[in-house]
Amino acid sequence: MNHLSPQAQTVGRFALSPLTRQTEDGQYAASLSIRSGRGSGTHDRVYRFTPLFPTAQAAARFALDQGLSYLRQPALPA
Repeated sequence: MNHLSPQAQTVGRFALSPLTRQTEDGQYAASLSIRSGRGSGTHDRVYRFTPLFPTAQAAARFALDQGLSYLRQPALPA
């Protein structure tokens, strides 16, 4: 089961929503949704990350940090 983290943030026109999932061995996998636009013009990209984490909070923090780093890039795709 995936869990949406309460650490979601809005940065400019982007909504970043970290998600976590507990694996069979009890660790947590991290994903991140980066959404922009409204209505029928909404665009959502979901990224999954390889490292596993001991807590859901650590996984969500990692995903959010990756998203913030992505948004700091000088040229973002449209």
